[in-house]
Amino acid sequence: MRALLQRVTRASVSVDGAELGAIGPGLLVLLGVGHGDDEATARALAARVANLRIFRDAAGLTNRSLLDEGGSALVVSQFTLFADTRKGRRPSFLGAADPARGEALYGVFAGALEAFGVPVARGRFGAEMAVELVNDGPMTIWLDTGG
Repeated sequence: MRALLQRVTRASVSVDGAELGAIGPGLLVLLGVGHGDDEATARALAARVANLRIFRDAAGLTNRSLLDEGGSALVVSQFTLFADTRKGRRPSFLGAADPARGEALYGVFAGALEAFGVPVARGRFGAEMAVELVNDGPMTIWLDTGG
């Protein structure tokens, strides 16, 4: 699995002009699922996201996690995180899981994050979405499970 985390002061996602979800301070998680990923991978990645210390403490150091902050997460599926651009001018997405598996593991990831007590807003799997955010920092982190 691949996750692109953006620490945000706010973020929202909409489809056809209708807002599906919005959060205040927390993380925007763009999530891609690969062929080798499974439920254990999704749960382990959710634990990493919940506990990753990328929020500022009183001294301004990144010593606090999403759980420490009581922040929210906006989880948006994004198979394009598996784009292979090594050949030609058009990316290949063959590394991404098939849609049924991708959607199932997207749900497992979001559910596992909720099980940690993180309020989770979601996009709509497979839809053309508009994502708005205010990146705090900016702070953007790439997580790759290698699956």
